[in-house]
Amino acid sequence: MEGKDVETVHKQLGRPPRGLRAVAHRCPCGNPDVVETAPRLPDGSPFPTLYYLTCPKAASAIGTLEGSGLMREMQARLATEPDLAAAYQAAHDDYVARRDKAAEDEGMEPLPGDMQSTGGMPKRVKCLHALVAHELAAPGANPFGREALDALPDWWSDGPCV
Repeated sequence: MEGKDVETVHKQLGRPPRGLRAVAHRCPCGNPDVVETAPRLPDGSPFPTLYYLTCPKAASAIGTLEGSGLMREMQARLATEPDLAAAYQAAHDDYVARRDKAAEDEGMEPLPGDMQSTGGMPKRVKCLHALVAHELAAPGANPFGREALDALPDWWSDGPCV
């Protein structure tokens, strides 16, 4: 990643970022809003979050959605909508495949096959931040990430977060 992007992500997070590989998505303002991280940190410890939402404005807006009860509604729909459950399973499978490819690209051992992917997938809806990050990085991959994105305001409209 370019130095400017690393500096921006540092400011967004309020701490040095760990395991950065690339900018996975840019906000309409031009700043990174999702980064791709290595599946293992430099010390070898597992880091299962491949796509990490960095924009504090987006994170705040998503936090408001989480507080609205949207995740409970999504979770309930997994039990009653088989096509949605299948799409969510496919999102999980996509995430794990991308994470395994990142490990291969980095010359690292992939994470164990039974390790979580992100956001509660494939059986729970646990973190909209992670699901939105996945959808931004891989458009069309995550049905709940897409629904959450569609429900968000234009967080970038009053200017960059940093």
